[in-house]
Amino acid sequence: MLNRVILIGRLTKDPELRYTPTGIAVCQMILAVDRSYTSSHDEREADFIPIVCWRQLAESTANYLRKGRLIAVEGRIQVRHYENDGRRVYVTEVIADNVRFLESARTGGGNQSSSGSRFRADGDPFADDGKPIDISDDDLPF
Repeated sequence: MLNRVILIGRLTKDPELRYTPTGIAVCQMILAVDRSYTSSHDEREADFIPIVCWRQLAESTANYLRKGRLIAVEGRIQVRHYENDGRRVYVTEVIADNVRFLESARTGGGNQSSSGSRFRADGDPFADDGKPIDISDDDLPF
């Protein structure tokens, strides 16, 4: 079985950073993702998808992202529920593992960040950054 989702969209408002009673950072944000078709009135439609980040990823996204920034989110869909006035309420959200900033602060109206910056939930800043490594032939063992 597989539960993976990749979304590209813009933030509808600044991310909200909070801490659990045990001190774990959690960041919530809403991502507006365009649909691939228009309505009967030739207007583009969008879905507004709740995104949740935890720990270091939560702090990084809250520090560097602002309303309107274009980002890519990789994660998993989670459905949870709670009781409200005797009614069961279901919440569907994306738990982010990776967040990539797709535009610089100058073009996107956000905080300080370079184009293509990426933060990972596992805290590994070198994982899969997609840039070639400059190694001379003298350094190769073969």
